[in-house]
Amino acid sequence: MSELTLLTTESTPVVAPTHITVDSNPFRVVVDPEMRQRLRAGLLQLIDHHDQRLADFFANGQLALDSYKEYIELFARSLRETMETPQGVAWLLESAGFNVAEEDINLEPEWRWKEVPTPEPVPEKTTPVNEAH
Repeated sequence: MSELTLLTTESTPVVAPTHITVDSNPFRVVVDPEMRQRLRAGLLQLIDHHDQRLADFFANGQLALDSYKEYIELFARSLRETMETPQGVAWLLESAGFNVAEEDINLEPEWRWKEVPTPEPVPEKTTPVNEAH
């Protein structure tokens, strides 16, 4: 993780939580506004870092770019390759307030979808037609 250099941004500083553990209820972690803000701030720092590194490579003549399309493709590749590593996921976890050893990071977590029952159709209300006046 020491190879990442964080850039300062003009955003509100994020305070690491002291009351959350890795084993916390995932539902509460997903919907907790503070957690979402920390995760968002970490992602923005990661995006800024990758953007700056690509700009540096281009400015130093190390990277050739022919179009914005190519830049965006390389940018997406850079983010994807980072997040496919234990170091990248560990950095994101740390930015969200968790301290997890790289060897404990699951790079292939399972989606555990639940069956959601289909709601019963609501019968249409019919209005009686008054045939006689």
